[in-house]
Amino acid sequence: MAADTEPLRTQADLLRRGLADLRTEDAELANILDAEVTRQHHTLSLVSSSCAAGPRTLAASASALVNVTLEGTLGRRHHPGCGNADRVESLAIRRAQTLFGAQYASVQSHSASSAVYQVLTALAEPGDTILGMALDHGGQLTHGSALAFTEAHYKAIRYGTTSLGNIDYQEVRQLALAHRPRIILCGATAYSRVLDFQRLRAIADEAGALLLADISHIAGLVATGRHPSPIDAAHVTITCTHRQLGGPRSGLILSGRDADTKVPGLRSTLRRILDQAVFPGMQGAPMVNMIAAKAAALGHAMSPQFDAYMGRVRDAADEMASAFMARDYEVVGGGTENHSILLRLRGGITGAIAESALEACGIIVNKLRARGETRSSFVGNGLCIGSGSVAQRGLDPQGCRQVVDLVCRILDKVTPLGEQRYQLDPVLQEQFRLEVEALCLRYPIADYRDS
Repeated sequence: MAADTEPLRTQADLLRRGLADLRTEDAELANILDAEVTRQHHTLSLVSSSCAAGPRTLAASASALVNVTLEGTLGRRHHPGCGNADRVESLAIRRAQTLFGAQYASVQSHSASSAVYQVLTALAEPGDTILGMALDHGGQLTHGSALAFTEAHYKAIRYGTTSLGNIDYQEVRQLALAHRPRIILCGATAYSRVLDFQRLRAIADEAGALLLADISHIAGLVATGRHPSPIDAAHVTITCTHRQLGGPRSGLILSGRDADTKVPGLRSTLRRILDQAVFPGMQGAPMVNMIAAKAAALGHAMSPQFDAYMGRVRDAADEMASAFMARDYEVVGGGTENHSILLRLRGGITGAIAESALEACGIIVNKLRARGETRSSFVGNGLCIGSGSVAQRGLDPQGCRQVVDLVCRILDKVTPLGEQRYQLDPVLQEQFRLEVEALCLRYPIADYRDS
């Protein structure tokens, strides 16, 4: 039998054939995919919400489960031929419950954003009041921003941070008692302090609200005990699976002690309501191959290697925050208690300029609007720097200080020409780019094995 007509009996057969066919039959696409791998290895990502998915996650996401169509939950399917898909979903659920100490887990959501919307539609009516963290204070887009679904369907009230960069819990309580929201949302995209979930639950209980925690940006720290868990404090917790867990771009819905309690104003338990919110509420068939990829990532997240990685994440964040402050940059809040560093820029350099200039030198980082900024988020006055990818590369304290030195030296050589335009000597830019590439080669991503 010819090699290209031999039956493909295993996952390895499929992957080998797929890669071979891609190279011979669609070289244009194959070359782009190879170029992206090269880019990731030769540039330094300081994006706070980013880490690299490992080969086991990538392989699982490319599995034959993509060919399986199913709808419904375990034991209540609307299609035949789902035996192995059931086993995969059961495995992912079990691992999610074990990793986070949850009594309930749904693994079908396509993303964390989808999970937020599914929970909101399950627990609130259009027009209900919700209370979430303001976007320009570090909050999530889906938690009540005027740009998102939530503002169009709910009355969104927003709380912020103090001048020291901490959530203003007194303001949260005052707003909750004044507006009596149906749901209080907590969780952030750019917040460097520990979230006090117990205090937020007490506020929610006093105001007669439900508490929804979004730990997308700190899920790995929560899973390894380096940040307090919201699982039993919040009524519902959601997370994505890619930012710190090294999984696919997808979501989880979790619940702890409240999973089997009846929801005030509704006739059923959280468990049943949340299942129905995903299907048939907002999704049809889930991406079963992505559920497999989640199972792979969750399995790795329970390993000693992942625990050590999260330890490096915290150490690297502290090291870089101290190094920036030693260079007279303002680190909002005076430091970090998680993986992120909120840097307020100076010398007329905006977030847009810093982001663009650093990328030109091989460093990828996100601009942001630090507290008090009135300009657009496309301009910003700060950077949100994360230690996830730095920790994956295994940078030691000296390496972390070298990263900060590179960032500061690049920004020192930038001349602003407006809010988004700048000048940087091309010769210096190339020198910086080569320095960054040399650093990346000295600290490789280790084939993602030890992340």
